[in-house]
Amino acid sequence: MIQQLIPAADFLKLTLENPDGLAPFQCELANGTTVQVWDTGVIYFEPSETTNEDVVLSCGVHGNETAPIEICAAIVHDILTGRLAPSVRLLVLFGNPPAINAGSREIAENLNRLFSGHHSKGAGMINAERRRAKALEQYVSQFYHGERVTKVDTRNRSLYDLHTAIRGSRFEKFAVCPFLHDKPWQKTEFAFLAACDVHTVLLMQTPATTFSYYASNEHGANSFTIELGKVKPFGQNDRARFAKADTSLRALIRNEPVKAGTYHDEQFNMYKVYRSIVKQTQDFKLHFADDIENFTSYPPGTLLATDGDIEYRVEQEGEALIFPNANVAIGQRAMLMVVPASVADNLL
Repeated sequence: MIQQLIPAADFLKLTLENPDGLAPFQCELANGTTVQVWDTGVIYFEPSETTNEDVVLSCGVHGNETAPIEICAAIVHDILTGRLAPSVRLLVLFGNPPAINAGSREIAENLNRLFSGHHSKGAGMINAERRRAKALEQYVSQFYHGERVTKVDTRNRSLYDLHTAIRGSRFEKFAVCPFLHDKPWQKTEFAFLAACDVHTVLLMQTPATTFSYYASNEHGANSFTIELGKVKPFGQNDRARFAKADTSLRALIRNEPVKAGTYHDEQFNMYKVYRSIVKQTQDFKLHFADDIENFTSYPPGTLLATDGDIEYRVEQEGEALIFPNANVAIGQRAMLMVVPASVADNLL
């Protein structure tokens, strides 16, 4: 298996050919980097030099979001072929291999609604996504707290969960910052987003079941869900549109300064969640066109959705919609309503 991996250096191919499991193995590259494959879609790199930087890159949590998968596959390829030498401990995760193979968002359930233990809630609710969410949590815990980790309290942990959105957006690239439970936001993290050409940030106001919230809340990681554009099939992504993100991620892996200048609030379109609209019945219906972009706003009083006898209307000036999806399961979020915000008073 080692001989199969290193000459081909196509870990994504190996992952997709073995979606139900891949035997763990370990090897060392010529530059001293240790490579460990822990499972299908789970590959760990440890540099030869000591570092206190622990970076997780995840993609393919939704299987049809191909641009991040292509970015991460190219990064892994270049590490395995010696073109990119990591100077940080790096864990790369291809989240949902069966869904990637199927070219679908999910197989049975939205994987990004199953973290922070939600994979084990609901009697009899066992499926591939729930098993994978539990396994991914275990791999992230193993990475951040494993036997090779020393001085845990002084380490810098980060997790960037890379996605593309179902629909277009007024702001092509944006990041979702998980609820921090009154901890301050970090200037360096926003500067990194700017270097990735991400200038719009949504600040969550409550706990969530997403992968980025899990890493932030359970492990104290600087963590974001990063939306890099719109969903497209493999081979149809314009890689030039992701060039700054790719360059910045590679600089991060080399532990080089990612320069984006001094942080200024006006560099960003900041939003915070005003309310979450949850689907309660099968009669839930959105009252705007299917191709409406994320961050679209309407005048107060505009009808947005109905759910049986319940009407949802715009409540205040500047309120905008994001992630509308009438096809979610009952009890899940069908849309977020957001309003402009600032981080200036809670920023380090």
